[in-house]
Amino acid sequence: MRLMRVGPVGQERPVRYDDGHYLDLSPLTADIDATFLAGDGLRRAREATDLPEIDVTGQRIGPPIARPGAILCVGQNYAAHAAESGSVPPELPIVFYKAPNTVVGPYDDVLIPRGSTKTDWEVELAVVIGRRARYLSSPDEALAHVAGYVLSNDVSERDFQLTVSGGQWSKGKSCETFQPLGPWLVTTDELPDPQALRLRSWVNGEPRQDSTTKDMIFDVAYLVWHLSQYTVLDPGDVINTGTPQGVALSGRFPYLSAGDVMEVEIDGLGRQYSPIRSA
Repeated sequence: MRLMRVGPVGQERPVRYDDGHYLDLSPLTADIDATFLAGDGLRRAREATDLPEIDVTGQRIGPPIARPGAILCVGQNYAAHAAESGSVPPELPIVFYKAPNTVVGPYDDVLIPRGSTKTDWEVELAVVIGRRARYLSSPDEALAHVAGYVLSNDVSERDFQLTVSGGQWSKGKSCETFQPLGPWLVTTDELPDPQALRLRSWVNGEPRQDSTTKDMIFDVAYLVWHLSQYTVLDPGDVINTGTPQGVALSGRFPYLSAGDVMEVEIDGLGRQYSPIRSA
């Protein structure tokens, strides 16, 4: 099942996408959010019949989940990306947070922050929590707490992140519009193996990243289990699971400038198109 949110910012309508048909979930729920997920919303949405079909032509596609309670991110979770960043692969997950108000839709503008010279792209598999995860006993329990997966771009400002951060990364991660999500929330039944997905990115049509999630150092199940030992993961929370090699931080590509276009894609999760402009 694929879920979407369609409409202007702050007025998005919940939608179920079925083989080219867009079905309005408004009779079932006001939004795709924590309350929906915690209230067995996925089952109800899947089993709902006689939903009205709507035409989304020309409408904005919003992020597929309303403002998350938390966005947890994992750094340097692909060995080749750690190497291009000048680091050895981590022995334990590197975790940081992004502000929830960074979330935008898959085709919305991304803004270069004032004073930025090193804004970067990062295609990532994002995990959406569906059931509260607290002190899970093992990674074997973890995927049962996942509602589904979302295409993510963990946009970063490297100077803010690494030079003026005081050792923390969130300054370079929490700038406005720095979290494009979508177009869909794809439930786990459609993507039973999150470690077998191809990730790619482009800038102005030129290839940048091309890898697979099987190259993660810490897989999705391990990350959900690990994080549950340190914080409670609630329905609607989002986990960015890391990016592969091929970012501007490598020194092989220029950083983003106003007028550029980022595109990112993951098998089964769709493709984003993000125009870049100045804040």
